[in-house]
Amino acid sequence: MRASLILGLAGLALLAQPAWAGVGRVKKVSGAATVERAGTKLPVTPGFELEKGDTIVTGKGGRVGITFNDNSRFAAGPNSRINITAFEFDDTTHLGKFHTSIERGKVAIISGAIAHSAKDAMKVQTPTALLGVRGTKFVVEVN
Repeated sequence: MRASLILGLAGLALLAQPAWAGVGRVKKVSGAATVERAGTKLPVTPGFELEKGDTIVTGKGGRVGITFNDNSRFAAGPNSRINITAFEFDDTTHLGKFHTSIERGKVAIISGAIAHSAKDAMKVQTPTALLGVRGTKFVVEVN
């Protein structure tokens, strides 16, 4: 009886969890920075949890440092606009996919586990190019 009660309560706790899972966290912020989510602009502070579909926007003088769940890291400079198009990551197998779109600005990227897991698992789209990332450090600048 007691075991079934505990299992039942554990099951309810799992059902109470949100259907979405965060894809990363903001580590550092300076200047103006927001996240656009479902038509709403949210202020960004350290610890802010990002979701798939979010668009990170920095203003003049704004900068944001982000660490994603696969340990990929982004450093976005002033006047940047970056969309997290797709993010799926399995903590056990380290397989997944990570697609971002950089509309404008400058972003320094250090790829994490996803880029090392499979060919074309990590992609960065700009208005004029599509970059397939295979595990490296690089900077993307879109004017």
